Amino acid sequence: MAASENSPSSQKRTKLKPWQSIKANLALAQVTRRMLNWFTVDDDQITSILEKIRAELPTTEAWLIGKPQSGKSSIVRGLTGVSAEIIGQGFRPHTQHTQRYAYPSNDLPLLLFTDTVGLGDVDRDVQTIIQELQSDLAQQARGARILLVTVKINDFAVDSLHQILQELRAKHPKIPVVLVVTCLHELYAAASEHSPYPPTQTVIQRAFDELKQSFEGLFDNAVMVDFTLEEDGYLPIFYGLEALLNVLSEQLPEAESNAIYQLLDQADEATSQLGSIYRDVARRYISAFTVIAATLAAVPLPFATMPAITALQVSMIVALGKLYGQRLSFSQAGGVASTIAGGFLAQAIGRELIKLVPGFGSVVAASWAAAYTLALGEGACVYFGDLMGGKKPDPERIQAAMEEAFKSAKEKLRQKPM
Repeated sequence: MAASENSPSSQKRTKLKPWQSIKANLALAQVTRRMLNWFTVDDDQITSILEKIRAELPTTEAWLIGKPQSGKSSIVRGLTGVSAEIIGQGFRPHTQHTQRYAYPSNDLPLLLFTDTVGLGDVDRDVQTIIQELQSDLAQQARGARILLVTVKINDFAVDSLHQILQELRAKHPKIPVVLVVTCLHELYAAASEHSPYPPTQTVIQRAFDELKQSFEGLFDNAVMVDFTLEEDGYLPIFYGLEALLNVLSEQLPEAESNAIYQLLDQADEATSQLGSIYRDVARRYISAFTVIAATLAAVPLPFATMPAITALQVSMIVALGKLYGQRLSFSQAGGVASTIAGGFLAQAIGRELIKLVPGFGSVVAASWAAAYTLALGEGACVYFGDLMGGKKPDPERIQAAMEEAFKSAKEKLRQKPM
């Protein structure tokens, strides 16, 4: 009987005395604090990292000069791949007559668009707009600069644009100017489709030549584009995008030109270099929370630790959000966690139920908790990364990242004890 009482299985069932339980909890709290201190990157460190990256970014500052509905926002869509809705929300007032939008973020802009507003309104003073643009251009450049002048193919009331360009060119002759002629489909016959680029319709060629003649001496290069929405029915949506890119590559330094090409060539990986830097830092947070979650989940009481682990995972979401420039309350972070977790909730419940299996349940639960927390962190990185890039988070890509991280974590955890 004595041998039975001293057996390992009997010792595992021995209850801790109250003072022992308090001491153990205090020790766990101390370990938790040490781990978080070790892995946390404070605001000063993040600021330092951002400054270093920003200094090396090939940023292009593009001034969009044109009347409303002349295709300025469409050019932003074409060059960034961001939806019209998010671009509309991204522009912020800069001066009385300009708005500014930084892509992918204000802290790390690869493209910085400044849009003139109110141009063509009878109650707007063109000279005031010119003065604001002159003041902006007098500031030290963050990178290469270019002026994109947008004119609709059928708009010949361009006196205000002439006035603006004449004065800007006089003071800043080294800044290249590209005349972008837009909305080609407005001259199409009712049933016409885009022809292979460049367009061959006589009416379009004639209008393009007349506009170039009108702006003679005020631009360095000219290009025709027709960037529409999917519901408009014209394919391709970004007709003439390659021609615009070729013109930009001729007018911009090599580094800035390559960066713009990469935005399109790599699609979701357009900001991969920036994303990998964020992800490397984020994984330090994720590692800390993963180990703590495993420690909590090892407590052999089904459902007793779920609230603590959930709170821990929400805290992780808050920390990751802050890293990616998204300041969330705990309730907001909980909503994000629910949004990206999807079907993983069932696995979380399974993690608790397996504790009912004698002998190895807690060990497996700890492994699952660690894997799930890591997967949730990886999913959050994709979620916040999309937001940072000005895109709507892609649920399928988030779930794929979580599934891959969960599977990988479980394989690693099988090879070493928790």
